[in-house]
Amino acid sequence: MTQELQIRILPEQAASEQSIKQYVAREKGLDARTIKAVRTLKRSIDARQRTIYVNLTVRLYINELPTDDEYVETYYPMVDEGPEVIVVGAGPGGLFAALRLIELGCRPIVVERGKDVHTRKRDIARISREHTVDPESNYSFGEGGAGAYSDGKLYTRSKKRGSVEKILNVFCQHGASTTILSDAHPHIGTDKLPRVIENMRETIRRCGGEVHFETRMDSLIIEKGQIVGIETSTGRTFRGPVILATGHSARDVYQHLYASGVDIEAKGIAVGVRLEHPSELIDQIQYHNKNGRGKYLPAAEYSFVTQVEGRGVYSFCMCPGGAVVPAASGPEQIVVNGMSASHRGSRWSNSGMVVEIRPEDIESPLLPSPKGEEMGLPPYLSSPLGGNEGGHPHPLAMLHLQEELERQCWMQGNRRQTAPAQRMVDFTRKKLSYDLPASSYSPGLISSPLHFWMPEFICSRLQRGFEHFGRTSRGFLTNEATVIGMETRTSAPVRILRDRDTLQHISVGGLFPCGEGAGYAGGIVSAGIDGERCAEMAAEYVKRIEN
Repeated sequence: MTQELQIRILPEQAASEQSIKQYVAREKGLDARTIKAVRTLKRSIDARQRTIYVNLTVRLYINELPTDDEYVETYYPMVDEGPEVIVVGAGPGGLFAALRLIELGCRPIVVERGKDVHTRKRDIARISREHTVDPESNYSFGEGGAGAYSDGKLYTRSKKRGSVEKILNVFCQHGASTTILSDAHPHIGTDKLPRVIENMRETIRRCGGEVHFETRMDSLIIEKGQIVGIETSTGRTFRGPVILATGHSARDVYQHLYASGVDIEAKGIAVGVRLEHPSELIDQIQYHNKNGRGKYLPAAEYSFVTQVEGRGVYSFCMCPGGAVVPAASGPEQIVVNGMSASHRGSRWSNSGMVVEIRPEDIESPLLPSPKGEEMGLPPYLSSPLGGNEGGHPHPLAMLHLQEELERQCWMQGNRRQTAPAQRMVDFTRKKLSYDLPASSYSPGLISSPLHFWMPEFICSRLQRGFEHFGRTSRGFLTNEATVIGMETRTSAPVRILRDRDTLQHISVGGLFPCGEGAGYAGGIVSAGIDGERCAEMAAEYVKRIEN
């Protein structure tokens, strides 16, 4: 028989199946020899007190061995004769859309502007080694999208939109560790995720779908108010309804949509820096122990949030035991992001520390710095009254704000991928750092007065946010930590408007804006969920037009 239990045990007791079995047998008065297996269903760490506990939900197999699979497998049929649906982008939104289309009997045609995940890795390495960014193959563009080489965290709050469990099970079916099904904050790791993505691609092709790399969508084909296909950079034209899952950095797509009269709007974003601490220090703070995490605990995580002058200041995409990476997607940009390998064993921990910006802030004199024109901000970002369309912020206003901040950061980095940086306390006190701590950021850092050249509305809020976090978490505000500029790609700066029920664009039929780039997701899992929903709506659309 089987029995499920919730237990609260010490980290050393949770370290192996055998030690869990012994604990349960002792606490429940069972004969350990009758417990043939223990499966962990849920796992989380409670580090609120000095004594750290691990909360587990376990299933005991008493006098029997497990006969059920650890994950639920999805059946993917052959669809080589099915109706075709074009999927633009092979990030999580596009890949899960393609797989769901196969489930529904449609034949996905996936076009990806970047390279396959293996070849892409070499271009990413060149960013650090040669300070050269390939605008079609980088941390944002290529098979797997922005998540493939920037961590693979699978935590989401989007449970109301679809099945998180389905997304995690599909990852397991394609090679991810089944621990992602039980961990409170599941994480595949940048070292493991590429192989999982390759397996997903092979499923698409094996079932009769197509995947085309180095094939950029250059334009949508619109006939009688309907999307009927796409034209690509290779000269090939693909016909069919389109799931547009191009990610948050495909700025040329936003510009094409705007020029084509496809309705889009400016969307709120968050902008700031990457904050990097020694991982040992974060372990000491979070685990309340001068010896850090010890033998049985993982690298510690943190989450901070506060309000400063009516705008949120918060940590984002925390990477324990990870690295800061150069995530630019074009020339004259410095963009930083974070990632962790599956073991999370580096000397550093980092997170984005960002300030909320809303579209209505574009109209406010709060937005530009006192040196707005010197920063090179577009006119409608330098004027509290300019840049509106019908009383609303320009649809591309937030995009251009990102561009200008990234360009300024690049200039401060000596027009290379060398990132401007400052010690954390120096940043809050508006002091230049004459030297910098060692860092995981492989292209290198250059000491820079971020407090001087960053816009005041971002800088002042970050400074006050850091001071608040330092008061609530003793030791967090320290000059051992490094503030690295700039984190600008937390989410899409544009929302592509769609109908809530059909998920089609509000005014152009046959177009299904999808995932993070369309403004409807915020990470790998939520993008995957949105990809599945768009696939379901696209499949229904195909049936209607065929009938």
